[in-house]
Amino acid sequence: MNQERLLRVLIAPHLSEKSTLAADGAGQHVFRVAVDADKREIKHAVEALFEVKVARVQVLNCKGKVKRFGARLGRRNAWKKAVVRLQPGHDIDFTGAES
Repeated sequence: MNQERLLRVLIAPHLSEKSTLAADGAGQHVFRVAVDADKREIKHAVEALFEVKVARVQVLNCKGKVKRFGARLGRRNAWKKAVVRLQPGHDIDFTGAES
């Protein structure tokens, strides 16, 4: 797989209270990914960038919300979210703090 494509698949980690609890309890990490990315690309990108082994990838398409701007209606952009479960013994540390 093209190295440049792997770097564009993952956009950012999706940090929320729910994703933090999933990371602590089940070894799952949530990422915001490119809209055209598939599960195979997401798995290879996470394994290459973070040097971990991925057990499973689940993908969700999040529709953009309809918002009102004065008298006009607008829509936020749609995006894709990936929930990545790591194999036992592997972990990703987003804080960068050393123990």
